[in-house]
Amino acid sequence: MDIQQHADAVQMAPQPLRFHASGGEYFRIWIVNLLLTIVTLGIYSAWAKVRRNQYFYSSTELAGSSFEYHGNPIAILKGRVAALLLFGGYNIAMRYSPVGGACMALLLMAVLPWLSWKSMQFKLYNTSYRGVRFGFKGSARQAYFYELLLPVLSVLTVGLLAPYTHQRLKQYQHSESRYGGSYFAFDGRVGGFYKAYGIFAALYFGGMIVFGTALVFVLKAVPGGPGNFAHAPAVIALFAIIYLWAFIVLPLFLTLIQNLIWNHTSLGGHRFASTLTWGRTSFIMLTNLLGVAVTLGLFMPFAHVRWLKYRLESTALLAAGGLDDFVAGAEQSVGGFGEGAMDMLDFDLSL
Repeated sequence: MDIQQHADAVQMAPQPLRFHASGGEYFRIWIVNLLLTIVTLGIYSAWAKVRRNQYFYSSTELAGSSFEYHGNPIAILKGRVAALLLFGGYNIAMRYSPVGGACMALLLMAVLPWLSWKSMQFKLYNTSYRGVRFGFKGSARQAYFYELLLPVLSVLTVGLLAPYTHQRLKQYQHSESRYGGSYFAFDGRVGGFYKAYGIFAALYFGGMIVFGTALVFVLKAVPGGPGNFAHAPAVIALFAIIYLWAFIVLPLFLTLIQNLIWNHTSLGGHRFASTLTWGRTSFIMLTNLLGVAVTLGLFMPFAHVRWLKYRLESTALLAAGGLDDFVAGAEQSVGGFGEGAMDMLDFDLSL
């Protein structure tokens, strides 16, 4: 290896993300957030979100420095109140007038891309690393194209455009995001998304066909027809296997998508790498589900930390130089209306 090759190898040395949060620490934050949110009838949820994000961001480290979250809970609360009014209006209209409910549904569809756009601005503007803030340049017009028009076309084509829509959405989100004055870039191809979706669909529906066929054979093999309780244990076992199969195949899809997205994302001359594995993702998701079920939800904060830790620590920055060379871009204050509204519509009460 000559001198230049050695220098390139050193420059591209992986800088993995480190996540120092623990389930025990987050449980204490989570339980206090939960109790205060209940006592205040949801008002504290905005402060709970900020407290949670500040903990997770400060626990995420890259090249010896942690991230920071600067969100304003008052701004988030205003967005949640507005979203509550929208969602409440939709439910009331649906109860008393199908026509009014349909109008409210159309209104929500018309507003959601704008809320998502404002949410992206708020999230990135209120995130910083080494004193430099992130930002989002995308326009409302782009949001309506990528988050309303393309999804509608995907539905109309019975999902055939879903991989294309997913690729275009990620390209829009990543290429319009910046760190300081430097923009991210995304070069993932549409074909890669169709391949990931195709693998998932083939395995999922292939398994469903096999298990469905097995169920039919079980029902036919037992005398007395479907009403005979003799085949109940076999039927229950088959349904359990079907659910287990879904929880095994879904982690594969999540693994393929995260690796695809971050292995094709760059920032300046720096590139990202993601190394999630199907086996580890499946193990964490299944054991998290079991833990939450057995503890009646008390394991939820531990599950959240386990999943987030694995996803983050499977991601690395292939640095092509120093990370101190980024120049802060022009900063513009962004309100929290979109962030709070999207949280409320997603039923995210920071629990």
